[in-house]
Amino acid sequence: MTDLFSPLTLRGVTLANRIGISPMCMYCCGDDGKPTDWHLAHLLSRAIGGAALVMTEATAVTRDGRITPGDLGLWEDAQLPGHKRLAAAIAHAGAVPAIQLGHAGRKGSRTAQWAERAAEPGWQTVSASDVPMGDFAAPRPMTDEEIAALPGQFAASARRAVAAGYRLIELHGAHGYLLHQFLSPLSNRRNDCWGGDFDGRTRLTLEVVRAVREVVPEEMPLALRVSHTDWAEGGWTTEETVELARRVKALGIDLLDVSSGGIDPARQKIPLGPGYQVPGAVAVREGAGVAVAAVGLITEPEQAQAIVSEGKADMVLLARAVLRDPYWPMRAAAALGRVDAIKGPPQYDRAWGTIARFGMRMETAEPMRAL
Repeated sequence: MTDLFSPLTLRGVTLANRIGISPMCMYCCGDDGKPTDWHLAHLLSRAIGGAALVMTEATAVTRDGRITPGDLGLWEDAQLPGHKRLAAAIAHAGAVPAIQLGHAGRKGSRTAQWAERAAEPGWQTVSASDVPMGDFAAPRPMTDEEIAALPGQFAASARRAVAAGYRLIELHGAHGYLLHQFLSPLSNRRNDCWGGDFDGRTRLTLEVVRAVREVVPEEMPLALRVSHTDWAEGGWTTEETVELARRVKALGIDLLDVSSGGIDPARQKIPLGPGYQVPGAVAVREGAGVAVAAVGLITEPEQAQAIVSEGKADMVLLARAVLRDPYWPMRAAAALGRVDAIKGPPQYDRAWGTIARFGMRMETAEPMRAL
């Protein structure tokens, strides 16, 4: 039986288990987009904790494609050394290093949530149309030339990602960011070849996928994160996501990371609950015949195990659960009786042996003896 601790092979990359770390924005770079010690500590700790795949936060393919001035970037070679250090550290800990590439579009030019908002960064944002979102500044519609240049910008960042040592690339087409802004009729009001019907609205995403697939090695898997529904009347639908999944699979996408929402927070009506986005993953997996990752309020080992063993998704990607506990995969292995499946670092053998004997009850751990 396939379970949470079965290996998963995508092209030339084999994940040791079905647990991955979702991209989570940290907003803590300088204005140069270079990874910091914070990124190293944050992601390395999750790799040590036993996740098979560890993915960076959304990494901008252009300077003006950032969400905030604190975003990671990979739009220039000067950013490569920090990414090389980050990818090497994740790999050394036994996880597959991955990166998410994206462009914020109209959701850019902001300060971090916890920062003083009196002085926004103030660059002009762009989008499919001039439709603003909430209290964000209205974007400028992209010109044909700007749109046509975007696939090449993603491809250039993908080349750098390969040079940095990342072994899987995810393209961000979800959560109301630029590719999603072109996909959704709520934000794309264009009447040209980049808008209108389904073919027009999906054209940019398909061009980006095609451009990236052409410049990365054949053995490197590509993923695409999608919002399977906008949860809003007149918006992007699960049925459209399934058809998009069929088309990107044909272009070389190996994994669909199935999330939802984000295009219009004021209008979306999301039925929050444990695993609330899993039905979207099921629809894509069954409808497009492609591997999928499930996300969204997946918090318990038994819940994650059921998603995989029942064939609802090929893997789970965790965010808040592993912010609370970087060692969630180790604890899940103990809870599910699979302590054989995850090998902790030798420096942690005494603690890991205690978990193996006593399960999740860490209060029973032996005191550390002096060396």
